[in-house]
Amino acid sequence: MTGIGTGAGGRAPATGPDGLRLAPGADEQALRHLTTAYAMAVDELDGDELAELFVPDGELVVPNFPEDLRPVVTRTGHDAIRKVPEGLRRYARTFHQVSDHRFAIAGGAATGAVRCVAHHLLAEDPTADATGGGGPGTDVVWFIRYADEYRRTGSGWKFLRRVLHLLWVEEHSVTVRALPATGRGQR
Repeated sequence: MTGIGTGAGGRAPATGPDGLRLAPGADEQALRHLTTAYAMAVDELDGDELAELFVPDGELVVPNFPEDLRPVVTRTGHDAIRKVPEGLRRYARTFHQVSDHRFAIAGGAATGAVRCVAHHLLAEDPTADATGGGGPGTDVVWFIRYADEYRRTGSGWKFLRRVLHLLWVEEHSVTVRALPATGRGQR
């Protein structure tokens, strides 16, 4: 972002190798928490929690997988974002592991680049989890780079816009274990 200003003593603020200003500790911690909360809300199929992580007119831009790997589908506003987990119910479970956070902050606005490896488990027998048996399946692994815009609100940092850039996809054979009684999508 431009216009960030100078650091302590009139020195230029610290920057990362890509030229982005490194965020002060408290803001960086809050933004990391936001990106982790996103991953947990998706994995738990919690549409209400997911929507609350965005400003009311926030946008989530995702691929139309598997037809198009580019971010081409835009969901705008809490009502649309709340429905995102419904599309993930076809998977026995998902596991989003976020890493490599980089943020640039200017007052009440920020941008970020966050990487993620997201596992999407498809059970060959979709009833296996319901019967407690588990069984063979496929792990569809997405390697993701999120391009984020954030806004500071009265209740903390929120996503203004999150764009999911799908870098590549791998598929692996796995054994899908049965869910415990208080599994995914249940509170």
